[in-house]
Amino acid sequence: MIISKTPLRASFFGGGSDFSDYYLNSAMGHGAVLSAGLDMHVYITVNKKFDDKIRVVYSGNELVDSIDEVKHNIIREALKLTGITKGIEVIYMADIPLSGAGVGLASSSALAVGVLNALHAYNGEYAAPKQLAEEACHIEIDLIGQAIGIQDQYAVAHGGINRYYFNNDGSVCVTPVVCSSETLRLLRERFLLYYTGNARDSREIFREQNATRHDKTAMLDDLVATVDRMYERLTDSDLDSWGRELDRTWMIKKQFASGVSNPDIDSMYARARAAGALGGKILGAGGGGFMLLYVPEEAGGSVRAAMSDYREMPFDFDMQGSRIIFVD
Repeated sequence: MIISKTPLRASFFGGGSDFSDYYLNSAMGHGAVLSAGLDMHVYITVNKKFDDKIRVVYSGNELVDSIDEVKHNIIREALKLTGITKGIEVIYMADIPLSGAGVGLASSSALAVGVLNALHAYNGEYAAPKQLAEEACHIEIDLIGQAIGIQDQYAVAHGGINRYYFNNDGSVCVTPVVCSSETLRLLRERFLLYYTGNARDSREIFREQNATRHDKTAMLDDLVATVDRMYERLTDSDLDSWGRELDRTWMIKKQFASGVSNPDIDSMYARARAAGALGGKILGAGGGGFMLLYVPEEAGGSVRAAMSDYREMPFDFDMQGSRIIFVD
């Protein structure tokens, strides 16, 4: 039996520049994202089955005779990629509801990375974060055809707080944020995470973004430049600048597609800002899911009071990335 544990993620700056039609053609030479692993996780258990059947358990329960009969597309393609075609059980659990796809925490990519990690370990192989991210991208984008970027796969595979460069030549450069443990503690304390009450289907938002991405090159260039500035501000312990830039870049992101925000989200955000939050954003594609807020220490009580109608999600940073936590 093998169990893998893979973090979800929060993307702070640069989202949208991780799509290949931008970063492969960017005059800046790359796309860039600044993000962090979260201590909310996806767990994958794999175990040898007594017979040659394949059992897959998630919100559904499959028991099939051949790999081509597996309906769960990510798990099916991960089995094929790792060469496992029979006699195995794969069980998927998570700290958020399995029906919670579309909450903006990269649960789909965490599943892809986590199942690959577990299956490689089942084969007696070590897969480094770079390999896991590349293979997860191949499954989600090339094989399944999802219209997504590549930041999520790298963020959940590596964990930690990192700056990612997605280069013109297709390579990816991962640079950990270098700052004091006290700065990281303060940064974490100034973030509040709230559930909007609605999940959303990100596919339509991404389709609209992709259709007009070439018209938004200047905005994407701005977001890429913001990543470097905020990387430097964190190393300088200038935390409040993160709040102000989150507000500014959220106003940009709202222009990417009509479904990124809506009146309910705008009202929720305005309430937080009026109570003292410096900035924030909807995580992921937008339209619902989780709202991340940057709140100065002195405004914590007033913001929590103003947001009492919404569910707050306590969290911390996950610094380890996807890992194997049990082998028997």
